[in-house]
Amino acid sequence: MGKFGKEIAIGVIPVLIAFLLFIGVNVVPIILMTVVGVSLFFMTRARGGFGIGGGGSSGGSKSKAKAPTYLTFDQIGGQDRAKKELIEALDFIVKRDQIEKLGIRPLKGMLLTGPPGTGKTLMAKAAAHYTNSVFLAASGSEFVEMYVGVGASRVRDLFREARQKAAKEGRDSAIIFIDEIDVIGGKRDGGQHREYDQTLNQLLTEMDGIHTSDSPRILLMAATNRKELLDSALLRPGRFDRHIEVDLPDKKGRLSILNIHAKNKPLAADVNLEQVAEQTFGFSGAHLESVLNEAAIYALRHEDEEIAQKHLSLAIDKVMMGEKTDRETNNEERNRVAYHELGHAIAAELLRPASVSQVSLSPRGKALGFVRHNPQQDQYLYTKEYLEQQIMIALAGSAAEEMFYGSRSTGSRNDFEQAISLVHTMMDCGLTSLGIIDRGMVTKEELMKENAAILEELTSRTRALLEQYRSVFEQSLDILIKEEVLSGAQFRSLLEQTKERIA
Repeated sequence: MGKFGKEIAIGVIPVLIAFLLFIGVNVVPIILMTVVGVSLFFMTRARGGFGIGGGGSSGGSKSKAKAPTYLTFDQIGGQDRAKKELIEALDFIVKRDQIEKLGIRPLKGMLLTGPPGTGKTLMAKAAAHYTNSVFLAASGSEFVEMYVGVGASRVRDLFREARQKAAKEGRDSAIIFIDEIDVIGGKRDGGQHREYDQTLNQLLTEMDGIHTSDSPRILLMAATNRKELLDSALLRPGRFDRHIEVDLPDKKGRLSILNIHAKNKPLAADVNLEQVAEQTFGFSGAHLESVLNEAAIYALRHEDEEIAQKHLSLAIDKVMMGEKTDRETNNEERNRVAYHELGHAIAAELLRPASVSQVSLSPRGKALGFVRHNPQQDQYLYTKEYLEQQIMIALAGSAAEEMFYGSRSTGSRNDFEQAISLVHTMMDCGLTSLGIIDRGMVTKEELMKENAAILEELTSRTRALLEQYRSVFEQSLDILIKEEVLSGAQFRSLLEQTKERIA
């Protein structure tokens, strides 16, 4: 409207209404339509318009466009294989002359897949810094609206804004990053067109419109932890050309991540981060960052100036199982929990010697007690014998309760869920009497029969194993009830004494 547009409108509108009344026009419908139109205009502006967080045109948009972040690949711990593969693909943008000589077509899209917290978003930010690109970020949920066409419009505006932003800043490339792309990129079922189907169609069209000779060059990066839900049209070569798995870090990767997050924290001289890396098998980068942060909080709580190994140990327990709770149980419940945890500990120690680090009755999260295990070597392949032993360790808690109380309790629920999950793994891998099967093609009755047979046999073996060491329960119970914690060394000493008597 110009500099004085609002003032002119405020002056003209009353005069116009007075004139219409004077000539006998009914102005009520006009006023109502004007009010509705103005209301819709301001509601649209408040919701961010039709851009990714901005107005309908990219010129007035306030999207999540960012200058290249100063996060580099060196600041991302672990994921060496994923980083190498990503850097190789990004070199197609950086080294244009070399790839043109070899006739290589630059990639249009890269899909980062893997569990939550493994660093997919960080790698996208580092990619923008590596290529000196404009970086625009959005989440899949931002494109889905109840109004048909809004999501597709936002996709168009996002690509348009990427090109305009790069041209304005004089950059040769722009990276668009869409997190949780499974929200808009899910498989189409062939039914009635839904809002996110139109959004997906528009995204496919925009990706097809990315040409290798364009300047600035657009690269679409996306992340998901549910790749199997994505539409096949999105995954084909020519759209998402590279699928990079960003998996949970191994021990070396965990140590690298811990070292990065420990740089700004005062660690005591005796802190052993390698031991922490061993104890955190299965932790993601986000979990490991949380471990060091929680350790610092424990140091503050204890009024210590440095983070000690004990603080890191407490932090691992907290991240894994939750904070200590103030639940007060009666004597019968405490005894039952003690027998339950001792059952787990005895089975674990007999089947995995030197594996028990601590038996505790301190409630954490929803657990009234727990057994902490010593770090084991990272393992990714499991035999039938190993899985059966894991099931026996899970069932040992309920077996111990039956030995001393003649019945089970609700405290075994998570143990049973773990045991059933392991049985399913055995079935899927052809390690049961059913042979090599697809569980979806076998009747529920057959699966339930096999599941029951495996669990019944392993429960009997677990109960027989624990019966031989009934005296260990009785000797350990008093210490555990009184101290609330039984160290692995104390526990193994009591177990060895019983082993000698049995021998």
